[in-house]
Amino acid sequence: MERLAKQESRTTSELFREAFRTYRAQQLRKTLDELNALGRADDHKGYTPEDVERLVREVRTEKKQRRSRRLL
Repeated sequence: MERLAKQESRTTSELFREAFRTYRAQQLRKTLDELNALGRADDHKGYTPEDVERLVREVRTEKKQRRSRRLL
């Protein structure tokens, strides 16, 4: 690792941070791929893209209303 750091004019800490970020990104990608596969296998429980957009709007509206009530 020290030899590689020297070749790239970087510190071992920089190399370690980059390696960790790469590892973490790979783990997140793996998790997302697994969740996507589950969603496809479950046929999205019958939800259409329009349903998802509507549900997101509803939840956001409810959250805004709750925040407004707390501020009063």
